Amino acid sequence: MVERETLRVLVYSDDRDVRAAVMAALGPRPHPDLGPVEYLEVATEPRVIQALDDLRHTPIDLVILDGEATPVGGLGIARQIKDEIFHAPPVLVLTGRPQDAWLATWSRAEAVVPHPIDPLRLAEVVIGMLRSAA
Repeated sequence: MVERETLRVLVYSDDRDVRAAVMAALGPRPHPDLGPVEYLEVATEPRVIQALDDLRHTPIDLVILDGEATPVGGLGIARQIKDEIFHAPPVLVLTGRPQDAWLATWSRAEAVVPHPIDPLRLAEVVIGMLRSAA
C-alpha cells in the first residue's frame, strides 16, 4: 500500500477522557501502512456538524462518535450525518455495551465498538475503516 498523506479523524464526546482514550488507543499512526493521523477533538454536536459542513475545504477520513455523549448522543448524530451529508465519511460509534450494537445499524454507522474502550479492538476496526476509505 502506498503511504497516504495525513488522515483526519474527528473524535466526538462530551467527556474529554473518552476523547483522550480514543486518541491514545490509536496513537499518531495506527498502522505503518497508513499515513499519520491528525485528530479533531469535538465536544458538542453543533461543532461536529460545523466540521462536517466544511468537508470541501478540510476533508475528514473517519468520524468516531461517542454514543453515550450528552446531551446529544453519537448514534443520533451518526444518523443525521448519513441522512444529510452527500458522500459522508465513514462513521464508527462507541456504544455503552455490546448489546447496543443493533443501534449502530439504525444509525447507519459503518462500525461499532463498545465501552470500555479496548485499544486493540478499536485500532483493528479503525485501521480497517481507514484502509477501506483510502
